Amino acid sequence: MLYGMSLLYGVANSTLLSDLASEISGDLTAIRVLAVVFVVVGFAFKVSAVPFHTWAPDTYEGAPTPVTAFLSVASKAAGFVALVTVLYVAVPGAADVWQPLIWVLAALTMTVGNVMALRQTNIVRMLAYSSIAQGGFILMPLAVAAEGNSSAAVLRSVVTYLIVYAATNLGMFGIILAVSRKTRSGELASFGGLFSYAPGLGALATIFLASLAGIPPLGGWIGKFSAFQAVLEAGTTCGYVLAVIGAVNSVIAFGYYGNVMREMWMRPVPDGDTSAIATPAPLKLALGITGLATLALGILPGVALHFGDIAVFSSAFGG
Repeated sequence: MLYGMSLLYGVANSTLLSDLASEISGDLTAIRVLAVVFVVVGFAFKVSAVPFHTWAPDTYEGAPTPVTAFLSVASKAAGFVALVTVLYVAVPGAADVWQPLIWVLAALTMTVGNVMALRQTNIVRMLAYSSIAQGGFILMPLAVAAEGNSSAAVLRSVVTYLIVYAATNLGMFGIILAVSRKTRSGELASFGGLFSYAPGLGALATIFLASLAGIPPLGGWIGKFSAFQAVLEAGTTCGYVLAVIGAVNSVIAFGYYGNVMREMWMRPVPDGDTSAIATPAPLKLALGITGLATLALGILPGVALHFGDIAVFSSAFGG
């Protein structure tokens, strides 16, 4: 990414995004194409897009759960904000270069992330691949960002998805933190019978998992709906194909989310230990906030879309 940025500086003789926009347009020379590709690849690593994702599962599994939650939500969101800023402000004239690249990244990221998540027996590692797949859905609208008048709808969908994803994923990692304090395990089997001895945590985990799967009326559905809407409104063949890939992946994703729900609701408690889970007050507060946010964003989708509209307005005003 730094090498790509140095090439951009060499071309524009400036690091201002507005200056880059005026230089990286029109007749794209090989050096300009290489610079844009390198920068996009750098951000693809940041957001753990396939095939630059291999660091994420091992890092998520090996790090303490709070650190994993930060990497999965805050770090990923920052990467997407930076990527969108570069694409929209610095290199919009190079859309012929980065749009096909984003299309391939989105399709691969969704598919590989979901397929690999199906094979996992550790819930943190499963959520790592889930996070990779969710990144593919966020990338999906960006693959048509320069088509017609779709730029505003694409920006709105990306911001909306990030807001919903942040609330839901933080909540799920909070559940893992609470349960692992008792079970001392990250295996899926350790969630067996959770609803029978910790119904509150079991219900919240179900809400978060169903939201990640995009099931109405939870927050995840409006994120996926806005992403598909932006892709379809672009009206391009590539957009339609990507929407079909996304729809298939949405079905695949329910396989591993549903597997965790089955463990919590239908499987026996490991070792028969049904003692209560001691949850610290700050963690209860965090779970309450993320749970309410996940419900509110799904029942009142206009709230999430409002933040997306603010982003669109700010972008237009800045331009």
